[in-house]
Amino acid sequence: MFEKIKEDIQLIKERDPAAINTLEIILTYSGLHALIGYRISHWFHKNKYFTIARIISQFSRFMTGIEIHPGAKIGRGLFIDHGMGVVIGETAEIGDNCLIYQGVTLGGTGKETGKRHPTLGNNVMVGAGARVLGPFKVGDNVKIAANAVVLEAVPENSTAVGVPARIISRDGKAVKVCQELDQVHIPDPVSQELCRHLLRIEKLEKQLEKLKNK
Repeated sequence: MFEKIKEDIQLIKERDPAAINTLEIILTYSGLHALIGYRISHWFHKNKYFTIARIISQFSRFMTGIEIHPGAKIGRGLFIDHGMGVVIGETAEIGDNCLIYQGVTLGGTGKETGKRHPTLGNNVMVGAGARVLGPFKVGDNVKIAANAVVLEAVPENSTAVGVPARIISRDGKAVKVCQELDQVHIPDPVSQELCRHLLRIEKLEKQLEKLKNK
């Protein structure tokens, strides 16, 4: 556990240009504090001290604004940048050398039992505010854009964007997006429904006018 914490500190120094020195990282980085709390609570969880594990994880959540369930499985070198609002569910799994920004949720859809949360491969980047929901796999070297909502598996070496998320590139090559997923020119369903109602009202008014004239 302590070796992993030392690795976490070293990776922050390498990845974050704002990091000045080790002492500053230890004292001020909430992402590191959340990982330390997680690694302690995870040890208790693995040894079936479930209540103690949850108490530690909830205290860490209160102190950092980052919620990591002690049952989650996290590899080496996770960097939670800024971190506020991050939620990582009980059955979530995260590979090595991943990067997660603030506001990210690795959650479930509320419909499953057992494995309910996503699995991230190695070298995955999840942008600020993204939601990855469900028990599927996100492959190695994937980038998920800020505020994307990912509801199904993402192949390795891909970039996913949008709501719901779609693949826009894979293995360094752009992926053609079908016209039905055009988020710029897609019709507004509310406007369409209002138009239908207005046409119906106009038709009823004409019928009412005819009845009055009889």
